[in-house]
Amino acid sequence: MSRIYLKIPVERAGSLIGEKGGTKVELEKGTGSHIEVDGKTGEVVVEMDASAGTRDPSGVLKARDIVNAIGRGFSPERAFRLFTDGQMLEVVDLKQALGESRSQMQRIKGRVIGENGKTRRIIESLTGTVVSVYGHTVSIIGEYEEIIVAKEAVAMLVKGAMHGSVYRYLNKEHAELKKKRMSLWEARPALKEAAPKEGEGSGDEDGGAGDGVSDDVGDD
Repeated sequence: MSRIYLKIPVERAGSLIGEKGGTKVELEKGTGSHIEVDGKTGEVVVEMDASAGTRDPSGVLKARDIVNAIGRGFSPERAFRLFTDGQMLEVVDLKQALGESRSQMQRIKGRVIGENGKTRRIIESLTGTVVSVYGHTVSIIGEYEEIIVAKEAVAMLVKGAMHGSVYRYLNKEHAELKKKRMSLWEARPALKEAAPKEGEGSGDEDGGAGDGVSDDVGDD
């Protein structure tokens, strides 16, 4: 797949291009792609940059995801998380659950965002994701298991669950995500030490695994 055609909201084209084209240039350099943006229609073409000397299509796919993320309301800084391996973009279309009702759409978007953005911040903090509520979509960037938890929290809010119930679910899953991260850290193979040369003592420098990074969140 060497060329991809996309369409983003016209009002997001400026964010994709950036000041003096800086965002687009950074995206092209980071993915080895060439990007054309029509600021009047929102049409975007992403293709491999022949001058970059690579035929790896994964850069084009990554550029596609970042373009879509910016198109769904993420700032470029947040969308650029997708440069990191393991980070994914998930877009939830609220129309699939709510239909075309504008009043319902506004109500549910308000539930996901929360007062002064509180609910969205809690979802982000307890899952390690970033969330954008834009138009008729809720978009999530994170690792696969983080996205699963954040997506379920959004689904609960769409179905009418009380915010307290959603927060309890997120706290429980937050603890499970921490356990999984710690188990992955502890499962990493220890580096083998070089055998001491004859006549030399072997130092007892213990390279034990350090504590995992705590991502506990204070009360919001």
